[in-house]
Amino acid sequence: MADDPYAILGVPKSASDEDIRRAFRRLAKELHPDLNRSSGTDERFKKVSQAYEILGDPQKRRAFDRGEIDGRGEPRRDAFRHYARGGATAGAGVDEFGFSDFFSEAFGGARGRARAGFSVKGHDVRYTLDVDFLEAAHGTTKRVTLPGGGTLDLNVPPGVADGQVLRLKGKGSRGMGGGESGDALVEIRVRSHAQFKRVGDDIMVEVPITIDEAVLGAKVEVPTVSGRVQLTIPKGTSSGRVFRLKGKGIKSAGTPEAGDQLVSVRVVLPDTIDDSLAYFFSEWRQKNRYDPGRK
Repeated sequence: MADDPYAILGVPKSASDEDIRRAFRRLAKELHPDLNRSSGTDERFKKVSQAYEILGDPQKRRAFDRGEIDGRGEPRRDAFRHYARGGATAGAGVDEFGFSDFFSEAFGGARGRARAGFSVKGHDVRYTLDVDFLEAAHGTTKRVTLPGGGTLDLNVPPGVADGQVLRLKGKGSRGMGGGESGDALVEIRVRSHAQFKRVGDDIMVEVPITIDEAVLGAKVEVPTVSGRVQLTIPKGTSSGRVFRLKGKGIKSAGTPEAGDQLVSVRVVLPDTIDDSLAYFFSEWRQKNRYDPGRK
């Protein structure tokens, strides 16, 4: 059968909904225009998407299995000619099944399509979109390629979290028989960052400081998602101490204020301990029996 959605997805008619979803995801990943620019993949991607538009929707799948629609989701005229010739029930007239209305209106008016039971909303389509950590923090605009080959510019709001799903109304599969289109559900995947780690709306970062900065105190530059700032390190700061930078975290949509940035400092010794430094601490140790484990 031409344009048989089962054959296109490579699944048997007995396939479960999960089998169909897995087959579609595998083929969509293999053929997506953003990932595979080989000749002919665009057309195959469109066919796979069209097949899933039928089999991924329980109502449309049942309609296809009954022979009421074809592999493109269009009503089959032949199915109704059979009834018009009296093939459905011996002695049954066309008007008994309401097909006189179908022939006059089904292929031209919404009322006829609704009577024939073909006014069905399109199913939702799912995507994943990778964004950088700072793009998620500040918001960005990304171009998304749709299964049919079209594109749309997606506004990623500031503060979007990893795993968050954005809904694009009416950007899913087309409805059948005049039904409204489904939605596009875009799951955001935020790439990790070399310095920052997000916990809720707070940002965690570790900053190295020198031994003299820890002992004597200093002002050090600290990276934040909105730029570098000065942090005052007081005298006698130990490794692991955490400083809070108020309002330097993530500002999510719908929250009254931004989170904070938590800065953990780590004392880092020089690569080479020269004689003067070693002598100083040797003398200091003789005079100061300091034991951080003693209570």
